[in-house]
Amino acid sequence: MKSLSKFYKLSALALLALSLSLGAAQADGMKSDDARKLVVHVPQDDPKSWIQAINIANNLPKELGIDNVIIEIVAQGPGLKLLTDKSPEATRIKSLAMQDITFSACGNTMNAMAKKTGKMPVLLEGVQRVPAGIVRVMELQEEGYSYVRP
Repeated sequence: MKSLSKFYKLSALALLALSLSLGAAQADGMKSDDARKLVVHVPQDDPKSWIQAINIANNLPKELGIDNVIIEIVAQGPGLKLLTDKSPEATRIKSLAMQDITFSACGNTMNAMAKKTGKMPVLLEGVQRVPAGIVRVMELQEEGYSYVRP
């Protein structure tokens, strides 16, 4: 009987340790498996749309919970300016990138801009380059992301 009681105590401790480690992982920024996913597409040179895109990325985690939403903003064409060092939203983008919001810049647009101006656009810290912005949007939609274009 003592060994059976000891077994139950050890099992309970093991379960407690497992649940605590999972809780700690969740607190460290792991998204829940059923997190909602959103891609915000920014193909236009329109500062009002840029502000709206940033506001969405800022407000949605507050509404749904930071662990319950995954957001990626994809900029291409004239909208790429949002993610460059000349962006009027640079401070907010850097802050959101540190909060696990993903920002993706279209490599095709960057190459076209470099060809036209003679220099590659400089992306903000925390912005990733993807080969093609529209392909990235399609990939995310295929992964179950909802689509928004402000």
